Amino acid sequence: MWQTPPNLAELNQVCDNTLVSHLGICFTAFTQDSLTATMPVAAITSQPFGLLHGGASAVLAETLGSVAGNLMVPEGRICVGQDIHASHLRSVSKGEVTGVASAIHIGGRSHVWAIDIYNEQQQLICSSRLTLAVIKRS
Repeated sequence: MWQTPPNLAELNQVCDNTLVSHLGICFTAFTQDSLTATMPVAAITSQPFGLLHGGASAVLAETLGSVAGNLMVPEGRICVGQDIHASHLRSVSKGEVTGVASAIHIGGRSHVWAIDIYNEQQQLICSSRLTLAVIKRS
């Protein structure tokens, strides 16, 4: 499925000094049709009540879907976020969450990705859908 096979070390290095690294997001695995990353549940990713911030979950989802999408397009094209929807299903107050992005639709002008985020007990905490526009690299 991948146009460019994922290299986890390179993906993590490219994200240095960005929001991705600031939130502690780390790419950890990939399969033939998915990309996985983790994010800590800590002060930097929590809201004032000590729970994982929904916006942090959305950042993890958009990061996974966008990076996966960009690994799917031919040279000279890039994917950019166009729409994201996240349903927050369960709260998390400590540990680490894991997001898994899987393609729903890969087209020439758009992609749609499903990103599910799980707690350490493998319980679904957030289900997200991301639409990406495929554009020419400028």
